Amino acid sequence: MATKNLSILFLFTVINIGWVRAQEFNSVDPQIKEMISHISSKEIESNIRTLVKFGTRHTLSDTISQTRGIGAAQRWAKSQLEKYSKANGGRLKVSMDTFILPADGNRVKADRPVRNIMAFLPGTDTSDHEILVVSGHIDSRASDVMDSQVDAPGANDDGSGTATVMELARVMSAYSFPKTILFVIVTGEEQGLYGAAHLAKKARAEHWQIPAMLNNDIVGNTYGLSNGLKDNTHIRVFSEGIPWDTQVPDLKILRESGYENDGPARNLARYIQEAADKYVDQVQINLIYRRDRYLRGGDHTAFSKEGFSAVRFTEMNENFNRQHQTIRIENGVDYGDLPEFVDFQYIAKVASVNAASLAQLAQAPSQPREFKVDTHDLTNFTSLSWKPGLYGKPKGYYILIRETSASKWEKKIYTSDTHITLNYSKDNYLFGLQSVDEKGHLGLIICPVPAR
Repeated sequence: MATKNLSILFLFTVINIGWVRAQEFNSVDPQIKEMISHISSKEIESNIRTLVKFGTRHTLSDTISQTRGIGAAQRWAKSQLEKYSKANGGRLKVSMDTFILPADGNRVKADRPVRNIMAFLPGTDTSDHEILVVSGHIDSRASDVMDSQVDAPGANDDGSGTATVMELARVMSAYSFPKTILFVIVTGEEQGLYGAAHLAKKARAEHWQIPAMLNNDIVGNTYGLSNGLKDNTHIRVFSEGIPWDTQVPDLKILRESGYENDGPARNLARYIQEAADKYVDQVQINLIYRRDRYLRGGDHTAFSKEGFSAVRFTEMNENFNRQHQTIRIENGVDYGDLPEFVDFQYIAKVASVNAASLAQLAQAPSQPREFKVDTHDLTNFTSLSWKPGLYGKPKGYYILIRETSASKWEKKIYTSDTHITLNYSKDNYLFGLQSVDEKGHLGLIICPVPAR
């Protein structure tokens, strides 16, 4: 009897130790918490108010004036990023990427040179070639999308996204990460996503390895027009389920295996939600299982089209009197995208979620490769195998499990091996896999394909 009790105690101890070790790998990084504490709503407010002072930032507005138009606004934003770089030992590599915006017979009447503002924070691991991208667009518009002369303050659309990117660059450039992060302020969004499309096509042509692209667009309002809802604790993250560039053979596998809701962007959004839960107080991520708002688009769409995993951050409830509106009072209603209608503390929360996600990803091992589920035998067990990712040093891996009707991952099982057999049937459950390093930094999630 004593021997039996001792065996039970030993087994309980082993299970407990394994459970504790697994939890340690999912721990909070105090440096990420510290970094987030430096994000300042006052800095964000100051930058938005300065952007508004340029009158209009329409893509086709003045580029010569020192005080008005897109040119002056871009030169100022670039100088701010250079100031952040100087304060942090020159870590940020800031430049203007100039290209020709061709006439399209629609919103661009003649060829015109335009620019994206680029700020690279080079990774410390020179063998790691992955680049994380975070963006906002600096251009603004009024009611008439072709009016480049009228005031278009764009405090929220998308001064909020631009200020988010600038604040991320200011804070995160004080730290070092193994992976490279690109903070980019694009232009031409209102004319047709031209700045983002140029960058995405360039990244594809030059074979950039971009595991995640975070787009921040309209992230500063907490009052919903029509519904009257006031909400400063929820943020929408939009993500596509099936990647834009999925080919017919891959679509067939998705349909047969049931992973239509598990494209890379969709799992990136789930990753962001988990990072927010772990690191940011008083905020919840609402996962919107759609590429963007109904029949609408944003700069992340341009990256999706080029095969990159991209998501969009947007406020929970939009006020359409503050978007794409010429400043005016009409029938007693006040219109215009002005700073007094922006919640700067809310933007700081959005920036914090971005920072937590980027900082964890920038330190985590890259996605495992060749993740497969064995389909040779009919069994109620599930056998999974994979290879380590290209970059970073994983301490181990988490197997993620959920029922087929569930929208979010429900269970995690830790292993240090590259294969595992689970007492969960592949007929009844969906599976994911992510790397984790010894400090608990979690990598992006990948789903299996059948091994036939």
